[in-house]
Amino acid sequence: MSSNDNPPSPPTQPLPSASTFDTTTPPSQETDCPFCHISLTYPPYPHPPPAPESLSPTLTHPHPSTHLILSTPLLIAFLDIMPLSVGHLLLCPRAHRPKLTDVTPAESAELGKYLRILSTAVSRATGIKDWNVVQNNGAAAAQVVPHCHFHVIPRPELRDKRNERFTSTMFGRGQRDELDEEEGEKLAGEIREMVRVVVRDDEEREGRGKL
Repeated sequence: MSSNDNPPSPPTQPLPSASTFDTTTPPSQETDCPFCHISLTYPPYPHPPPAPESLSPTLTHPHPSTHLILSTPLLIAFLDIMPLSVGHLLLCPRAHRPKLTDVTPAESAELGKYLRILSTAVSRATGIKDWNVVQNNGAAAAQVVPHCHFHVIPRPELRDKRNERFTSTMFGRGQRDELDEEEGEKLAGEIREMVRVVVRDDEEREGRGKL
């Protein structure tokens, strides 16, 4: 058979647009990646989020509970199960991207957009006015889960006793506390509500700018 007789390759499917919530084309996933498991468990939702039962933290069983904050066609965010401070959350691409250099331009744009939204929402929900945004690439840089993710970490006042070990644990060293299930569920709901408010305010400002 000549090369001209080979059937054409099937067209590649683009990632869904962030403005639509069509889940018919799932992004690439790794079966042993905990963040991919979360991504597969919780489909994208618009704002406001759906009924609480569809966001149940136990849906990721037998993996650890997931306190979901955000779920778009391109991104997913949830509370860290071993937080450095109250409100510590993770934001990552829905598709499996090991490092930041693997993220697509569309995902990069969405990450930038939602890092600001989540930072605002966490600050309002926790009352903590300062925070860190941390992103590690590779084991030598203290990346534990090989799926690109950003940490949004509220930074409590210096008088907070947790702050004594805050800096040393931020980059993967030191002891962390487990997230309390009831507190996590309550806090996740409060942050989701603040995300809804921030997105609504952004849309209203955009609308006024077009008048």
